[in-house]
Amino acid sequence: MTAVEPAALVVAIILVVIVVSRLAAPLRVPAPIALLVVGAVLSAVPQVPEIRLSPEVALFGLLPPLLYSAALSSSLVDIRTFRSKILSLSVGLVLFTAFGVALVVWALLPGVSFALALALGAIVAPPDAVAATAVARRIGLPRKITTILEGESLLNDATALVTLRTALAAAGLAAHGAEITQVTFATVTLDLLVAAVGGVAVGVVAFVVIGWLRRRLTEVAADTALSFIAPFVAYAPAEAVGASGVLAVVTAGLLLAYRAPILQSAPSRLAERINWGSVTFVLENAVFLLIGLQVWTLIRDTRTGELGTGRTLAVAGAVLVTVLLLRPLWLLGQAAVQVLRGRADRRQVLGWSLVSGWAGMRGVVTLAAALTLPEETPMRPELVLIALVVTVGTLVLQGTTLPALARALDVRGPDPREDALQEATVLGATTGAGLRHLEADPDIDQDVLEVIRQQAADRVNRSWERLGTLGPTDRESPAEARARLRAEMIRAEREELLRIRGNGEVDHAVLTSVLGQLDAEETALGWNATRTAGVRASELRPPDRVAGACEHLADDSAPHPPSDTEGCPECRAEGLTWVHLRSCTECGHVGCCDSSVGQHASRHFHTSGHPVMRSIEPGEAWRWCFVDEVLG
Repeated sequence: MTAVEPAALVVAIILVVIVVSRLAAPLRVPAPIALLVVGAVLSAVPQVPEIRLSPEVALFGLLPPLLYSAALSSSLVDIRTFRSKILSLSVGLVLFTAFGVALVVWALLPGVSFALALALGAIVAPPDAVAATAVARRIGLPRKITTILEGESLLNDATALVTLRTALAAAGLAAHGAEITQVTFATVTLDLLVAAVGGVAVGVVAFVVIGWLRRRLTEVAADTALSFIAPFVAYAPAEAVGASGVLAVVTAGLLLAYRAPILQSAPSRLAERINWGSVTFVLENAVFLLIGLQVWTLIRDTRTGELGTGRTLAVAGAVLVTVLLLRPLWLLGQAAVQVLRGRADRRQVLGWSLVSGWAGMRGVVTLAAALTLPEETPMRPELVLIALVVTVGTLVLQGTTLPALARALDVRGPDPREDALQEATVLGATTGAGLRHLEADPDIDQDVLEVIRQQAADRVNRSWERLGTLGPTDRESPAEARARLRAEMIRAEREELLRIRGNGEVDHAVLTSVLGQLDAEETALGWNATRTAGVRASELRPPDRVAGACEHLADDSAPHPPSDTEGCPECRAEGLTWVHLRSCTECGHVGCCDSSVGQHASRHFHTSGHPVMRSIEPGEAWRWCFVDEVLG
């Protein structure tokens, strides 16, 4: 292979990923599945070079950054909240699946030792963090399910890899980079302790080191570059001492994400988010393309094996069915215990368990673990092909049917309107805290404070204006009108900037700085417009209670809002345009929100003293207390 060929191969893989992902989006076909199919087709084309994904590339090149990226987007607080459920799945379910698969393989293939069958079980046991969470977020599963899936798939790899190493040692084989050791209860226990405790310890050390460096880095580019080596700083030392590199990476990623607001500047956090988004897009999708490219190579290798391709695929089908059944069985068993103890609603827990049980897609870890099987492993090509069939089978069967199952069981994620409501409430609370801090300064210029106060009010109002509907005329809210006009203004400013650049009269660095400011502002405007459209287009459904209530909101005896309102009466009388409508829970008075010019809901409170207004927008059931500034 010439020096140009590897570079050309990398470019080709990235181009295929970009093109296939773009074409799959309008067809609503998940990009991982589309790339699997494309990879399988390409692997059968004679002109396409044979590509074998080595265990070194999978375990040390792909796995650490993918796990780190998943950890950065996960919540340490949420994982800690659901730790018992996550540990049950990441340890208990992995072992349950590994031994269940081992029994099936042992029964179907008498020539295979139980230890080797257990090794295969450990390979196919752990669901993949990338595949599971990507599908869960795409179809909008409840956050609790998504969090548990994230936590499980981040931690279960350590259990699976330790089980694999133990099973291979029992079979007289050595895993990749390991030595053959005698398997006893003591050695297994020691391996688990070293993997778990050592992995977490190395992850904490990596977090401390990287955090120390970040406090001393002021350059955004340097901080972003540091984040690119962070997963390897955690993974490599852990693997070198026999600990779990997976747990080290996950621990470091979770802690760094949790402490990011303290350790990093705002530009650094933004740059890290954007750059890791690009890296994750390429790696996630490239993994599935590479998996597909293995198909015909593995089939060819099994033709001359002990089992033959036909019997190997039959055993693979049995293993796939076993994997698909064991996970729901485990989760339904847990659900039954909760229902019997009276800790959960039977219908809800049944639906959540079935959906969670069907969200066990396998991915890069399964294939990487299969590739670590030593070359002298009996029936190695057959075992790797079985792992590939399980990976592809779960991605296709579960990935394509999970959305329909979630809809059939009415298991849905949070309403975007409810999210927007909570965001507006949190933004109002934080903005209020900032203003109170400034107002406590007796030396502050009151004119400057008034400008800041108006800017803060506009920012809060933009969040509120995403809620509700705007009526049959579908008119713009004030924030939308300002954003549209400012976007038109930015386009005109950019045209003038390009004209100035063409004359060559101004330094390039100055022009680049101005262009960067325009781009940043236009990006923010586009981001807000996209989020607003998403909230407006969301399905209306009764929202849950979204915040703690004060004594005024605790009174549920308030009258229902009027159903015959035709807008804000005071706005109509004054010739003004209202945005969203509120109704006083004490007297039924209808007024417009603070995003409207008249702000008649707030005026009603100041004149009447009635503390609570209720939204009467379609699909909303929240109330606001003007006295305590609390939403309920």
